[in-house]
Amino acid sequence: MILLNPKKYDVKFPDKESQEMMLKTIEFFEKKGLKKVKDDFHDKTWPRDFVDFQKEHKIFAKLLTPAGYGAADSRWDTYRIFHWAELMGFYGIAYWYVWDVSQLGICPIWMGSNEEAKHKAAKLVEQGEVFAFGLSEKEHGADIYSSDMMLYPQGDGTYKANGDKYYIGNGNEAAMVSTFSKIADTDDYVFFCVDSKHPNYECVQNTVAHQNYVAEYAVHDYPITEADVTEKGPKAWDNMLNTVNVCKFNLGPGAVGIATHALYEAIDHAANRNLYGKYVTDFPHVKQLLTDSYLRICAMKLFNLRAVDYMRTASAEDRRYLLYDPLCKMKVTREGEEVINLLWDVIAAKGFEKEPYFEMATWEIRMFPKLEGTVHVNMALVVKFITNYFFNPAEFPAVPQVSDARNDAFLMNQGPTSGLSKIQFHDYNIAYNSIDLPNIKIIKEQIATFKEFLAKATPTKEQNKDIDYLLAMGELMTVVAYGQLIIENAKIYKVDDDIIDMIFDVLVRDFSKYAVQLYQKKSNTPQQLEYCIKMIKNPVADIAKFTRVWEKYVYSLKGEYKMND
Repeated sequence: MILLNPKKYDVKFPDKESQEMMLKTIEFFEKKGLKKVKDDFHDKTWPRDFVDFQKEHKIFAKLLTPAGYGAADSRWDTYRIFHWAELMGFYGIAYWYVWDVSQLGICPIWMGSNEEAKHKAAKLVEQGEVFAFGLSEKEHGADIYSSDMMLYPQGDGTYKANGDKYYIGNGNEAAMVSTFSKIADTDDYVFFCVDSKHPNYECVQNTVAHQNYVAEYAVHDYPITEADVTEKGPKAWDNMLNTVNVCKFNLGPGAVGIATHALYEAIDHAANRNLYGKYVTDFPHVKQLLTDSYLRICAMKLFNLRAVDYMRTASAEDRRYLLYDPLCKMKVTREGEEVINLLWDVIAAKGFEKEPYFEMATWEIRMFPKLEGTVHVNMALVVKFITNYFFNPAEFPAVPQVSDARNDAFLMNQGPTSGLSKIQFHDYNIAYNSIDLPNIKIIKEQIATFKEFLAKATPTKEQNKDIDYLLAMGELMTVVAYGQLIIENAKIYKVDDDIIDMIFDVLVRDFSKYAVQLYQKKSNTPQQLEYCIKMIKNPVADIAKFTRVWEKYVYSLKGEYKMND
């Protein structure tokens, strides 16, 4: 598995335009240079230069316009979106963020029934404008059922919008702010669009001390016509949830990008620093820290890229992506945090210095698990799938790698969001039984024990009401699904067996850690405690294999990438 290296960019796309877009983006950032990127970070400079760059090259238009509304070759292409989001994370979250919240803002328009608004959005994104998603409110936060923002019917088919939205990216500049609220006289949910430059729109403040602009905005008797309304009623609710489902995916590749850039910097630092007559990379614990970091990044990328395939093949009959998608947000992003923590022990005090990329990474990686639903909110979604995932598999045709230039039309036409408990999955054992490696054998034993725990020491009614207990169980389930897609994608990308087995060395340890966390819950029965103990296992130690991975894949990254000054 080759990690992203902008100096040797070799991702293959089915069309020349996509390749050129990525290369132009790399050129933009490398010309800008690390010093300017860091200066803008410290000065909290909103990335106007990046917005102008994407406007010049119509990049958001290419990435954010589904087929039929923009240029003849426009498409919503999740494979291309993954690689773009990874690049954005690699160079800085400010650039990733202005892109991601534009995606959030435009999705409800594409999902809505207002064709006039769609063509307006297509024109604006073609002109290089950015978008915003007005969902959360200061008083309600993640309580999306509540809204103080209201549309007030005026009796002539028009409305007046009044209210406040809080923590809204791009709220300072967005040409269309997709605003989720209620209609005052019916209490129906509604999506409507406002313009941040309208005199009845007030950009109150930037709620964060950062170069990202995360706005609080208010509308005061803002005039709304049916041309501004993209959806009403239950469909508005569904479009809101479906938008979040589509866009939270971006958090995973963003975290992959941050972790990858930080890894290059940490290895170069350690390999060139001499302490006590040795280079830092000669110390065994440093080798372990760097190797674990590399393996975790490989796992992150393998999983996330495989999730792309499930998103691109999704349909009304196959919504498996709704399990893998929240894992991109919560599992991959937390793995990114873990990587930064490991690398920080290598790079040490240099991680606080203002010049390196790493100082920025330590701040930015913390954002990802908190955006677009907390880890706990997403875990609560994941646990809904436990029963069907483990005990009620269905047959599905094998999902291939999907990297062609198709339009992912279903993502904009998903329909109702209900029925999550009815979603079925293919048997995870197919993946785990397809490869014979020492640490996969160990994790298969752990998984079998966990499944037996669910069947024979089934959580009580009280435990099922205890979100803390369910979250602990969810951690174990996430490792199973995470490992499943890693195995599937390792075959597609022909990843070295040494790397696969070492990835599962990491996952065996993680599974054991989560079993300990479940063991510590006070409500456990004696039988449940016994199963928790049985889930705790050591990986198979293989010094020769570790050495091969270190020398061939990890230490060889020394000098492979350094951002232009």
